[in-house]
Amino acid sequence: MSYRKSFRLLCGFAGGSAVLVFAAAAADSRGYFAERRRDPGQRQRSRLPVLEAAQPAWTPGTHTPAPSGPAWDFNWDKRDPSALTNGKKKESVTEDPSSEQDNAKPKATRNILLIRHSQYNLSGSSDKERILTPLGREQAELTGQRLAALGLKYDVLIHSSMARATETANIISKHLPGPGVELVSCDLLREGAPIEPVPPVTHWKPDSVYHEDGARIEAAFRRYIHRADPKQKEDSYEIIVCHANVIRYFVCRALQFPPEGWLRMGLNNGSITWLTIRPSGRVALRTLGDAGFMPPDKLTRT
Repeated sequence: MSYRKSFRLLCGFAGGSAVLVFAAAAADSRGYFAERRRDPGQRQRSRLPVLEAAQPAWTPGTHTPAPSGPAWDFNWDKRDPSALTNGKKKESVTEDPSSEQDNAKPKATRNILLIRHSQYNLSGSSDKERILTPLGREQAELTGQRLAALGLKYDVLIHSSMARATETANIISKHLPGPGVELVSCDLLREGAPIEPVPPVTHWKPDSVYHEDGARIEAAFRRYIHRADPKQKEDSYEIIVCHANVIRYFVCRALQFPPEGWLRMGLNNGSITWLTIRPSGRVALRTLGDAGFMPPDKLTRT
């Protein structure tokens, strides 16, 4: 059998990079890929480029990074269909468990747009006096215009019951397209200190106790941040107007980042943070504190 036939046979059966490298180097030495070499030294040098070109840059074993933390929990919202049906007694012997899981599977994607309230009067002695400043009202108008420009069909507008968030939501609602979007007030979304931040800070000391505010804000997270109900047929777009601490904590929890890092993020007044929750439980952060639609002289963080 000629060497050329042997080379073809090896390629056909093995197909591996090692065989190709060996065969290519041997064939090159005999002059099948180029004219025959004039001296042994030149022939030896010619093998190196062939070997380097045939060597793979990476292999699947080294390309996949090892997780540096806990694996992603697909049942983070306790709504995974397999977990919901696990351990339940069948009502009849003919019941199909796979059909039951299919019926419990979400089919729509939830889009949650978290809006930080606009600038407000910091000198107010009570919540009723901490209303929006003239600039804050202008910021809310710009945020409402931006939400309208996105061309989305909004299902509901939920807002914190605090004065600055309520006023921001009322201004935004005037810009939303289509029939009037329902406004819902919620005490769970009020500002507070969700959890003691890491690293600790000395210049920021919350008035409320961490474990009191934390339980409330965690309850708000569980109420509003989760995958769609199985009965929901179409993708939804929901607006939540609340506060910086609440939004930052929601983002950390939804992405399964350490919630103690919430204070490391900054949000402008009237900014938009967009979370997407897929039926599978996957979560994506599309924007964090987007305020690019505001002129630079309108940006504040109070």
